[in-house]
Amino acid sequence: MVKSKKKSKSNNFPEVSDKIIIAGLDEVGRGPWAGPIIACAYIELTPVTGVKISDSKKLNEAQREEAYEVLIKSGAFGIGQTNPEEIDQLGLSKANRLAFHRAIANLKVKPDIILIDGKDKIDRKTTHNIPFKTFIKGDLNIRAISCASIVAKVTRDRLMVKMAKKYPAYKFNDHKGYGTSLHKKLLKEHGACPIHRKSFKPVQELLQTSLLDTVLI
Repeated sequence: MVKSKKKSKSNNFPEVSDKIIIAGLDEVGRGPWAGPIIACAYIELTPVTGVKISDSKKLNEAQREEAYEVLIKSGAFGIGQTNPEEIDQLGLSKANRLAFHRAIANLKVKPDIILIDGKDKIDRKTTHNIPFKTFIKGDLNIRAISCASIVAKVTRDRLMVKMAKKYPAYKFNDHKGYGTSLHKKLLKEHGACPIHRKSFKPVQELLQTSLLDTVLI
Protein backbone atom coordinates (compact mmCIF):
# COMPACT_ATOMS: atom_id res chain seq x y z
CA MET A 1 0.00 0.00 0.00
CA VAL A 2 1.28 3.43 -0.92
CA LYS A 3 -0.01 6.30 1.20
CA SER A 4 0.55 10.01 1.14
CA LYS A 5 1.56 11.29 4.54
CA LYS A 6 2.74 14.47 6.13
CA LYS A 7 6.23 14.65 7.51
CA SER A 8 6.45 12.65 10.71
CA LYS A 9 8.96 11.16 13.11
CA SER A 10 6.52 9.37 15.40
CA ASN A 11 6.47 5.65 16.33
CA ASN A 12 10.05 5.19 15.17
CA PHE A 13 8.84 5.33 11.58
CA PRO A 14 11.01 7.02 8.97
CA GLU A 15 10.60 10.66 8.12
CA VAL A 16 8.15 10.90 5.23
CA SER A 17 7.24 13.99 3.25
CA ASP A 18 5.56 12.55 0.15
CA LYS A 19 4.51 8.91 -0.05
CA ILE A 20 5.04 5.98 2.27
CA ILE A 21 5.20 2.39 1.05
CA ILE A 22 3.53 -0.05 3.45
CA ALA A 23 4.00 -3.81 3.34
CA GLY A 24 1.82 -6.28 5.17
CA LEU A 25 3.47 -9.44 6.46
CA ASP A 26 1.80 -12.67 7.56
CA GLU A 27 2.37 -16.41 7.60
CA VAL A 28 0.39 -19.61 7.44
CA GLY A 29 1.33 -23.09 8.50
CA ARG A 30 2.58 -22.82 12.07
CA GLY A 31 0.15 -25.42 13.41
CA PRO A 32 0.13 -28.26 10.84
CA TRP A 33 1.87 -31.56 11.44
CA ALA A 34 3.31 -31.57 7.92
CA GLY A 35 4.51 -29.16 5.27
CA PRO A 36 6.25 -25.78 5.41
CA ILE A 37 5.56 -22.43 6.98
CA ILE A 38 4.80 -19.95 4.20
CA ALA A 39 5.13 -16.20 4.77
CA CYS A 40 4.12 -13.42 2.42
CA ALA A 41 5.15 -9.77 2.37
CA TYR A 42 2.66 -7.81 0.26
CA ILE A 43 2.52 -4.22 -1.04
CA GLU A 44 -0.70 -3.07 -2.71
CA LEU A 45 0.50 -0.91 -5.62
CA THR A 46 -2.84 -0.43 -7.37
CA PRO A 47 -6.23 -0.53 -5.61
CA VAL A 48 -7.71 -4.02 -5.28
CA THR A 49 -11.44 -3.98 -5.99
CA GLY A 50 -14.18 -6.47 -6.76
CA VAL A 51 -12.98 -9.15 -4.33
CA LYS A 52 -13.30 -9.64 -0.59
CA ILE A 53 -10.20 -8.82 1.43
CA SER A 54 -10.06 -10.11 4.99
CA ASP A 55 -8.23 -12.58 7.20
CA SER A 56 -7.78 -15.64 4.97
CA LYS A 57 -9.36 -17.80 7.67
CA LYS A 58 -12.58 -15.79 7.31
CA LEU A 59 -12.83 -16.52 3.58
CA ASN A 60 -13.84 -19.75 1.89
CA GLU A 61 -11.57 -21.39 -0.68
CA ALA A 62 -13.33 -19.85 -3.68
CA GLN A 63 -13.10 -16.36 -2.17
CA ARG A 64 -9.41 -16.81 -1.39
CA GLU A 65 -8.60 -18.06 -4.87
CA GLU A 66 -10.51 -15.19 -6.48
CA ALA A 67 -8.79 -12.60 -4.29
CA TYR A 68 -5.37 -14.19 -4.86
CA GLU A 69 -5.60 -13.83 -8.64
CA VAL A 70 -6.37 -10.11 -8.29
CA LEU A 71 -3.79 -9.49 -5.56
CA ILE A 72 -0.82 -10.95 -7.44
CA LYS A 73 -1.61 -8.65 -10.39
CA SER A 74 -2.12 -5.56 -8.22
CA GLY A 75 0.90 -5.56 -5.96
CA ALA A 76 4.46 -6.53 -5.21
CA PHE A 77 4.90 -9.59 -3.05
CA GLY A 78 7.61 -11.85 -1.69
CA ILE A 79 7.19 -15.41 -0.51
CA GLY A 80 9.34 -16.96 2.23
CA GLN A 81 9.34 -20.60 3.20
CA THR A 82 10.80 -22.71 5.98
CA ASN A 83 10.71 -26.44 5.39
CA PRO A 84 9.84 -29.16 7.93
CA GLU A 85 13.50 -29.95 8.61
CA GLU A 86 14.18 -26.31 9.50
CA ILE A 87 11.08 -26.20 11.70
CA ASP A 88 12.26 -29.31 13.56
CA GLN A 89 15.76 -27.86 14.01
CA LEU A 90 14.88 -24.27 14.87
CA GLY A 91 11.51 -24.51 16.61
CA LEU A 92 8.39 -22.66 15.53
CA SER A 93 9.30 -19.11 16.57
CA LYS A 94 12.71 -19.04 14.89
CA ALA A 95 11.41 -20.85 11.82
CA ASN A 96 8.60 -18.33 11.57
CA ARG A 97 11.03 -15.40 11.74
CA LEU A 98 13.18 -17.04 9.08
CA ALA A 99 10.16 -17.31 6.77
CA PHE A 100 9.45 -13.62 7.41
CA HIS A 101 13.08 -12.73 6.65
CA ARG A 102 12.99 -14.64 3.36
CA ALA A 103 9.64 -13.15 2.31
CA ILE A 104 10.93 -9.59 2.77
CA ALA A 105 14.13 -10.46 0.90
CA ASN A 106 12.03 -11.58 -2.06
CA LEU A 107 10.11 -8.30 -2.32
CA LYS A 108 10.97 -6.40 -5.51
CA VAL A 109 9.85 -3.11 -3.95
CA LYS A 110 11.40 -1.96 -0.68
CA PRO A 111 8.80 -0.82 1.86
CA ASP A 112 9.23 2.06 4.28
CA ILE A 113 7.23 0.26 7.00
CA ILE A 114 6.20 -3.36 7.55
CA LEU A 115 3.00 -4.19 9.41
CA ILE A 116 3.14 -7.70 10.87
CA ASP A 117 0.43 -9.98 12.18
CA GLY A 118 0.85 -11.51 15.62
CA LYS A 119 2.61 -10.87 18.89
CA ASP A 120 5.91 -12.69 18.41
CA LYS A 121 9.09 -10.85 19.28
CA ILE A 122 10.52 -9.54 16.02
CA ASP A 123 13.79 -7.67 15.57
CA ARG A 124 15.27 -5.47 12.85
CA LYS A 125 17.41 -8.38 11.62
CA THR A 126 14.22 -10.24 10.68
CA THR A 127 12.91 -7.25 8.72
CA HIS A 128 16.23 -6.37 7.03
CA ASN A 129 16.44 -3.27 9.25
CA ILE A 130 13.13 -1.92 7.92
CA PRO A 131 10.89 -0.30 10.58
CA PHE A 132 7.95 -2.47 11.61
CA LYS A 133 5.01 -2.77 13.96
CA THR A 134 3.19 -5.91 15.10
CA PHE A 135 -0.58 -6.17 15.54
CA ILE A 136 -2.66 -8.80 17.29
CA LYS A 137 -5.39 -9.86 14.84
CA GLY A 138 -3.69 -7.75 12.21
CA ASP A 139 -4.77 -10.19 9.51
CA LEU A 140 -8.38 -9.35 10.35
CA ASN A 141 -8.11 -5.61 10.97
CA ILE A 142 -5.34 -4.26 8.74
CA ARG A 143 -5.81 -4.44 4.98
CA ALA A 144 -2.13 -4.80 4.06
CA ILE A 145 -1.80 -7.80 6.39
CA SER A 146 -5.07 -9.29 5.11
CA CYS A 147 -3.65 -9.19 1.58
CA ALA A 148 -0.48 -10.96 2.73
CA SER A 149 -2.57 -13.51 4.62
CA ILE A 150 -4.53 -14.45 1.50
CA VAL A 151 -1.49 -14.79 -0.75
CA ALA A 152 0.34 -16.88 1.86
CA LYS A 153 -2.66 -19.16 2.43
CA VAL A 154 -3.34 -19.85 -1.24
CA THR A 155 0.36 -20.40 -1.91
CA ARG A 156 0.62 -22.98 0.87
CA ASP A 157 -2.65 -24.73 0.00
CA ARG A 158 -1.55 -25.14 -3.62
CA LEU A 159 1.79 -26.52 -2.47
CA MET A 160 0.07 -29.08 -0.23
CA VAL A 161 -2.10 -30.20 -3.15
CA LYS A 162 1.14 -30.92 -5.02
CA MET A 163 2.44 -32.80 -1.99
CA ALA A 164 -0.73 -34.92 -2.07
CA LYS A 165 0.30 -36.14 -5.52
CA LYS A 166 3.82 -36.91 -4.30
CA TYR A 167 2.61 -38.65 -1.12
CA PRO A 168 -0.91 -39.86 -2.01
CA ALA A 169 -1.29 -42.08 1.07
CA TYR A 170 -1.68 -39.02 3.32
CA LYS A 171 -4.37 -37.10 1.37
CA PHE A 172 -2.71 -33.72 2.01
CA ASN A 173 -5.15 -32.13 -0.44
CA ASP A 174 -7.94 -32.75 2.10
CA HIS A 175 -6.36 -31.47 5.32
CA LYS A 176 -3.28 -29.49 4.14
CA GLY A 177 -1.15 -31.11 6.85
CA TYR A 178 -3.32 -30.03 9.80
CA GLY A 179 -4.06 -32.46 12.63
CA THR A 180 -7.47 -33.68 11.52
CA SER A 181 -8.92 -37.07 12.43
CA LEU A 182 -8.22 -38.24 8.87
CA HIS A 183 -4.58 -37.14 9.04
CA LYS A 184 -4.21 -38.81 12.44
CA LYS A 185 -5.59 -42.07 11.06
CA LEU A 186 -3.32 -42.03 7.98
CA LEU A 187 -0.23 -41.10 9.96
CA LYS A 188 -0.84 -43.99 12.32
CA GLU A 189 -1.34 -46.37 9.38
CA HIS A 190 1.60 -45.30 7.23
CA GLY A 191 4.08 -43.65 9.58
CA ALA A 192 5.72 -40.33 8.75
CA CYS A 193 6.75 -39.14 5.31
CA PRO A 194 9.61 -36.69 4.58
CA ILE A 195 7.44 -33.58 5.00
CA HIS A 196 6.11 -34.48 8.45
CA ARG A 197 7.40 -32.42 11.38
CA LYS A 198 9.07 -35.06 13.51
CA SER A 199 9.56 -32.67 16.45
CA PHE A 200 5.82 -32.09 16.90
CA LYS A 201 4.51 -33.93 19.96
CA PRO A 202 1.31 -35.29 18.31
CA VAL A 203 3.41 -36.73 15.46
CA GLN A 204 5.89 -38.28 17.91
CA GLU A 205 3.10 -39.80 20.00
CA LEU A 206 1.32 -41.28 16.98
CA LEU A 207 4.54 -42.75 15.61
CA GLN A 208 5.39 -44.27 19.00
CA THR A 209 1.88 -45.72 19.31
CA SER A 210 2.08 -47.15 15.82
CA LEU A 211 5.47 -48.73 16.58
CA LEU A 212 4.19 -50.19 19.85
CA ASP A 213 1.16 -51.67 18.08
CA THR A 214 3.46 -53.30 15.54
CA VAL A 215 5.64 -54.82 18.26
CA LEU A 216 2.65 -56.19 20.14
CA ILE A 217 1.05 -57.82 17.11
